[in-house]
Amino acid sequence: MVLKMRIKFLPSQDQMTVVGFNIPNSPESSYSNAYPGNDDEGRDPPSLPPHLNHTLLNHPNPIDDPCGSLPQPRNVNLNHLYIENRENPRSVVALGVTHRFRSKYVTVVLYKPVNRQ
Repeated sequence: MVLKMRIKFLPSQDQMTVVGFNIPNSPESSYSNAYPGNDDEGRDPPSLPPHLNHTLLNHPNPIDDPCGSLPQPRNVNLNHLYIENRENPRSVVALGVTHRFRSKYVTVVLYKPVNRQ
């Protein structure tokens, strides 16, 4: 059984106009974006914002209470992956990330041995 339907299409939006309202054409200059030059590729990446240097991995542990809590992290430090800033040679690298859950802060630190070649 074959069903035939007659569908009347409405005019497209290009054909529909409102009396007294004409859409101006786009200026030709808006379509002439220049390709970036080689000068853009030679620049160094932007430096690290100074507030991201204050991480919990670089915070010294109190000597009298090694299991004590760390200070509350700044909001800009949340959900970023950090690597411990320590001088070479080192046998272990520490990676850390801090998340907030409601009013609690959870910091996960992963210690990974450095492969020597």
